Amino acid sequence: MSFDSELKQKTSDVEKLIISYLPKEQGWAKTVMSAMNYSVCAGGKRLRPILMSETYKMFGGSGSQIEPFMAAIEMIHTYSLVHDDLPAMDNDEYRRGRKTTHIVYGEAMAILAGDGLLNYAFETALKAFEADGADLKRCSRALSILAQKAGIYGMIGGQTADIEAEDLGSNVTEEHLLFIHEHKTAALIQAAMMIGAVLGKADEDRISVIERAAYEIGIAFQIQDDILDVTGTLETLGKPVGSDEKNNKTTYVTLKGIEAAGAQQKEMSSNAIALLEGLDAQGIRNDFLMELIQSLITRIK
Repeated sequence: MSFDSELKQKTSDVEKLIISYLPKEQGWAKTVMSAMNYSVCAGGKRLRPILMSETYKMFGGSGSQIEPFMAAIEMIHTYSLVHDDLPAMDNDEYRRGRKTTHIVYGEAMAILAGDGLLNYAFETALKAFEADGADLKRCSRALSILAQKAGIYGMIGGQTADIEAEDLGSNVTEEHLLFIHEHKTAALIQAAMMIGAVLGKADEDRISVIERAAYEIGIAFQIQDDILDVTGTLETLGKPVGSDEKNNKTTYVTLKGIEAAGAQQKEMSSNAIALLEGLDAQGIRNDFLMELIQSLITRIK
């Protein structure tokens, strides 16, 4: 099977898994559940749960205890997008090729849908403790990683620095921008791969290697996102281009130019691959995971 076919199959499998964990739209709170499900079912690359699953397999993980965490991290990622699109944030009308949640359900319900997804993510992750053969100590460690990387020391911290950067204009430094990308984007990718390693029973040294590699992947992924915001199209990306300029955001492209940003993106991707190849020398390898990371260098959406 080709890489593209395998990725398509894995994405489809993850999609079905995520949907199986979504709440049933019923009762007095069914509108917020509908908004939550609309947001999650808008599609997407499902990159984070796939990275989690493939890292888990790389360390010999098997069984169902990884599945609630795969669904949970996609719920957290989706909630961040719902809130990102709000008028108070980026004020975007399209996400993944269709109307954003606040356009369809209203601003108040979109806020509640984001809140609901964040809380429901942890309800979902806790189901891992009930899986057959679950390692409770490792599940607890995985849950702690998820909470920290999604919170004020992770994604929310990065979003805070991102909002404040909008008022600084050209005074945003590379250090400030790196903090934003590390926390807003890389943190959840780190969470995904670290949780896969933890539940796959990796030792602490190897978990640290995964954390460093995921940092490089996350920054490279965000730099490519910055590039595509300038060079992409609405039809290709499924969301408006030029959003960063509209919101007065400093990116790697505005700071360094497209050519230098692209070079740095490739360098960080190469660093990640080198770290994972170091594990390969120890007999730990996942060919699909390596190819997935390499594909991020040249992605067009």
